[in-house]
Amino acid sequence: MKRILLFLGTNIAVLVVLSVVLRLLGIDSLLAEQGTQLNLQALLIFSAVVGFSGSFISLAISKWSAKRLTGARVIDTPRSAVESWLLNTVQRQAKLAGIDTPEVAVYESPDINAFATGARRNSALVAVSTGLLQRLDKDEVEAVLGHEISHVANGDMVTLALIQGVVNTFVVFLSRVVGFVVDRLIFRTERGYGPGFFIASIVAQIVLGILASMIVMWFSRQREFRADFGGAKLAGKDKMIQALEKLRRTHEPSQLPESMQAFGISSGRPTGLRQLFMSHPPLEQRIAALQRV
Repeated sequence: MKRILLFLGTNIAVLVVLSVVLRLLGIDSLLAEQGTQLNLQALLIFSAVVGFSGSFISLAISKWSAKRLTGARVIDTPRSAVESWLLNTVQRQAKLAGIDTPEVAVYESPDINAFATGARRNSALVAVSTGLLQRLDKDEVEAVLGHEISHVANGDMVTLALIQGVVNTFVVFLSRVVGFVVDRLIFRTERGYGPGFFIASIVAQIVLGILASMIVMWFSRQREFRADFGGAKLAGKDKMIQALEKLRRTHEPSQLPESMQAFGISSGRPTGLRQLFMSHPPLEQRIAALQRV
C-alpha cells in the first residue's frame, strides 16, 4: 500500500508540474490563437488510459505468458531429489521473506538464468533454467533463488509495471501535444487534424519512447541491486557473490525472450550507449556493491 500511495503521489506531482510548464511555455494559448484549444485534461485522461492499459494487462497475464514463452513446467509433484530441494528451498526463503510460497518451475535452456514474475506478491512464479541447475552448485542456486524471492517480496513486478505506466502516459501525452503544436503553428491546419499532427506525433512518440525506456531501465537496474542484497540476506552474502561470479565467468547473453529479460538474474554484457538500455547492472558492479556491504 505504501508503494502504491507513493506512486500516486509522485504521479500527481508530476502532472501538476507538467501542467504548469505547458502553461508557462504558452502552448495552450498559442493553440487557442490558432482557433483550436487543446483540452489538456481530456488528453491526459486519454493518455493515462492508453499508457496504463498495456502495462497492467501485461502484468495481469505475466505468469501465463512467462510459462508459455519459456515452456516452463511447474513442479507440482517433484520428479527428482533436485526438484524436491528446489521446492523446499523456495518454501523456506518465502517464509523468511514473509510471502506465500510462489509456484516453482523449471524451463529448458542451456544458459544460467532464472526469473520471477506475477501480478501479486502472494501469487508469483519463480522459474529456473536447466542450465542453471546443471552448472551451478547448490549454494549458488540457493543464492539465485534468494535473489528471485527478494524480487517477489519487494513487489518489483508491480513497481516496474507502475513506472512503465507512468512513462507510457507521458509519452502518449507529450507526443500528442507536439503533434498539435506542429500541426497548428507550422502546417497551419485550421480544422481537425492535418498531416502535421500524425507525422509529428509519431516521430515524437518514437523519440520520447526511447528516452522513456532509458528511465524504466534505470529503475530496473536499481531493483537488481536491492534483490542482490535480499538474496544475500536469505542465502548468505558469500553465496550471492559466488553465484554472481559464476555468471560473470560464463560471459553468455541471456536466452530468455526479450519481454522476459528484465525479470532474469542476468541479461548479458552490453557496452557503450547500450548500457543505458540494460535492465541489469554489469555483474562487476553488482559484485562490488555486495562486497561493500
